[in-house]
Amino acid sequence: MLIFVGYALIAASVIGGFTLAGGHLGVLLQPVELLIIGGSAFAAFMIGAGGKTMKATGRAFVAALGASPYTKALYLQTLTMLSEIAQRARREGLLGIEADIEDPKNSAIFQKATLLAKERHAMTFLIDYLRMAVAGQLDPHEMDNLMDLEIETYHHEAMAPVEALRKLADGLPAFGIVAAVMGVVHTMESVDQPPEVLGQLIGAALVGTFLGILLAYGFVAPVANLLEQRVSDASKYLQCLKAGLVSFVTGSAPAVVVEFARKVIPPSERPDFLELEEHLKKAKGG
Repeated sequence: MLIFVGYALIAASVIGGFTLAGGHLGVLLQPVELLIIGGSAFAAFMIGAGGKTMKATGRAFVAALGASPYTKALYLQTLTMLSEIAQRARREGLLGIEADIEDPKNSAIFQKATLLAKERHAMTFLIDYLRMAVAGQLDPHEMDNLMDLEIETYHHEAMAPVEALRKLADGLPAFGIVAAVMGVVHTMESVDQPPEVLGQLIGAALVGTFLGILLAYGFVAPVANLLEQRVSDASKYLQCLKAGLVSFVTGSAPAVVVEFARKVIPPSERPDFLELEEHLKKAKGG
């Protein structure tokens, strides 16, 4: 899990550098400062995000712990599936794919797309528009516009956890300052104490600012960036499905349907023409 490796490297770099500079780790152990910052930040996150976004953030974070599902293997499976659907519809008409659409779990075509089956939103997106195509004639322009609206709606909702985490990251340094100011107030009311005690109190106060900045830019903001990348990957995948579906509805040949979808795949994951052709031959032979 790269996220935990990254967190470990951040902690090792900060703490290691502090130790090499002659700092004492005990000074950084300030549970009261952490309580003030963490408790206040979580409460603000809870108030600002609401229950729905909090749950979505938790689900998105758990999903981000694993590798991105939007790999070349997923795209190859998707292109193969689009090819087989287009070929069957060309041979048997749109009604020839009705059974596959109504019961995708038992469809020979969809059973091969094991990676797509795990992407529930993308699978629903695909099946819904194929069902619309079978149900009646669709204007490709209207379908194109409707798909754009649905992808935009999905993207907007999926970005809610990202925006909530970014606002949390923006607020953490401020809560660190709050903890530091409270530490200074405590120091000022202890001016009758010896210098070594005052030094410890001032050090504890400064740790509040340190923790707020470290948590914001070292832990929360990177997660927000990671979740944004996953949302972007999901939207790009939907765009790939959209391109293939629009071409399918216009009555394009199976090879054209697949090529339309392939051209929308991000270059880092896009199979070249010969690679795709070889993959389709193997899938057909299997």
